Amino acid sequence: MKDCEYSEISTHSSSPMESPHKKKKIAARRKWEVFPGRNKFFCNGRIMMARQTGVFYLTLILILVTSGLFFAFDCPYLAVKITPAIPVVGGILFFFVMGTLLPSSFSDPGVLPRATPDEAADLERQIDIANGTSSGGYRPPPRTKEVIINGQTVKLKYCFTCKIFRPPRASHCSLCDNCVERFDHHCPWVGNCVGKRNYRFFYMFILSLSFLTVFIFAFVITHVILRSQQTGFLNALKDSPASVLEAVVCFFSVWSIVGLSGFHTYLISSNQTTNEDIKGSWSNKRGKENYNPYSYGNIFTNCCVALCGPISPSLIDRRGYIQPDTPQPAAPSNGITMYGAMQSQSDMCDQDQCIQSTKFVLQAAATPLLQSEPSLTSDEMHLPGKPGLGTPCTSLTLGQPTPPSSMPNLAAEAALSDIMPLKDEHGGHQFLTPDEAPSPPRMLGAGSPLAHSRTMHGLGLASQDSLHEDSVLGLVKLSSV
Repeated sequence: MKDCEYSEISTHSSSPMESPHKKKKIAARRKWEVFPGRNKFFCNGRIMMARQTGVFYLTLILILVTSGLFFAFDCPYLAVKITPAIPVVGGILFFFVMGTLLPSSFSDPGVLPRATPDEAADLERQIDIANGTSSGGYRPPPRTKEVIINGQTVKLKYCFTCKIFRPPRASHCSLCDNCVERFDHHCPWVGNCVGKRNYRFFYMFILSLSFLTVFIFAFVITHVILRSQQTGFLNALKDSPASVLEAVVCFFSVWSIVGLSGFHTYLISSNQTTNEDIKGSWSNKRGKENYNPYSYGNIFTNCCVALCGPISPSLIDRRGYIQPDTPQPAAPSNGITMYGAMQSQSDMCDQDQCIQSTKFVLQAAATPLLQSEPSLTSDEMHLPGKPGLGTPCTSLTLGQPTPPSSMPNLAAEAALSDIMPLKDEHGGHQFLTPDEAPSPPRMLGAGSPLAHSRTMHGLGLASQDSLHEDSVLGLVKLSSV
């Protein structure tokens, strides 16, 4: 006897004839691939930057070229004439600069995740209830909440793009299109926003770059002076043209870099951000009404918190996988209320629920028909081969409906419509005479016109009953599939 081989049928395939071996596996997507902000991601989401990265590459080229020329043309002469420690110190500063530039440029600055459609719709309802407006009414801008921080009232503003109330010190970056926690500013030189998670790297970068620029500029001038003492100033410039280029670059950049380092040192000592300082949000004096509630009152403590405190984890989980049932962030609506902003995608589970709901509705519609009373009495006329309309439905099995109870009303209206022409035949009569009054159903003569009309309507009613019976039977059978 031959062995019978059975092939397993995949219940998840889109077509019943589709082979399970031919079905392609859909690769899981990561969250950075559908990130709604204006950012660039590299190395499978490990590197996160702004889209405008041209100035960052300029910064990188200036640092690498200037430092490379210094180590290639100046350090050999200075190590022999002065001390070998010069290239060593220069190398330490260079690696420290690069080690702080890359984290500040490639890391998440503290982006806040956007609200999902369900969260956004719920928040919109809460705002409308708080403002006393309906869903179609006018919403008075701006929408804010107030919280108390160290005795100071702080307003939380609502972001129409991210659909959230921004936490204290957070702001929305217009270039990256993200709400950033403890937003300081968007720095094109590092190609990223500067926020809570990368501020310390940014500060250490500009501080170390200031030392490196001053270091290179000082020893380039020393190199030129030493050479000019031996061969003259013009000959010294001809012998080391790279030193001239380094001196020019360092001279024009040292002022802005050192000034920026001093400004951020002041901000760290007072525990402020660039955004708060530009807006003039707080005063450094505790006695004033708008004192800074985030300052610890001690310069050393403020510096330790900013530079040595723990780094909070990223909230966007950009390398995580997208789950099939995970709702995506709500799209910006520019302040327009979007109730019921649900996903347009439907899966197999939603289709099953729709089918079950349709079955329930059809069965519920057929149930009252089974319990309806007959329209005509048993003495009235019925079709051959059909049960009388007045007899009980003993021949019908469960699930077979009978005509609805509204059919007698139709029959009564038809009878009245037949009676009305009788009034018109007696042109001047306004009321029916006793002879013209309709008799009860069982007292009509066989040859009377009313009896003939009643008989015709009985036939029409029976045909309607048959059609209605077949239609409902079809619906019930369809619902049981």
